[in-house]
Amino acid sequence: MPSQSAETLRLRYVEQAASDLKENRRRQKELSEKLKMLKQEEALLTDILSLTERLHDLAEASPLPEQAQDEATFTRGRPSGKPATANDGKATGGKTRRPAATRSAKSSGKAGTQEKQRQPLLGELLTELLAASDEPQPAKELRDELLEKHPDRTPTPQVVRNTLEALVAKGRIRRHRQQRSVMYTLVRSDAQ
Repeated sequence: MPSQSAETLRLRYVEQAASDLKENRRRQKELSEKLKMLKQEEALLTDILSLTERLHDLAEASPLPEQAQDEATFTRGRPSGKPATANDGKATGGKTRRPAATRSAKSSGKAGTQEKQRQPLLGELLTELLAASDEPQPAKELRDELLEKHPDRTPTPQVVRNTLEALVAKGRIRRHRQQRSVMYTLVRSDAQ
């Protein structure tokens, strides 16, 4: 009888090991699928984060603080003639927000002196460069030309692209795609 119980015990161990091995493989497969899903989710969240940062950069590049008051602006929920302000729709605790350049100029301690002549905005300079050309131009060429004509201005290629996209959004310039390149031209009115 002891040999029969030893055989039975051995069979139970074999069955238990086979069952544990099967459960282990099932868990491995389940965990590898979960890991794959988490990697896809991480990639998606990374894409969303980079897109959000790009949109934030565009939003920072598009407001033009010295914009003329009578100029029509892109509005959402405001009368079309009313310009957008920095704190539209945001609670700032009673403080009005000024552009960083204005804040630093006012806080520099030179309140009694006259300010230097206002430098033209990057958007204005890019618009002038596009007005001088009849052919579509890529952002890189516009930046190179800007650096050549205005050596005191050194915007990064990303800032130039963001500014051009802001001008596209305002309808001042047009974007053209030629194969893998993006080209820009000035929107010319009938008076021009």
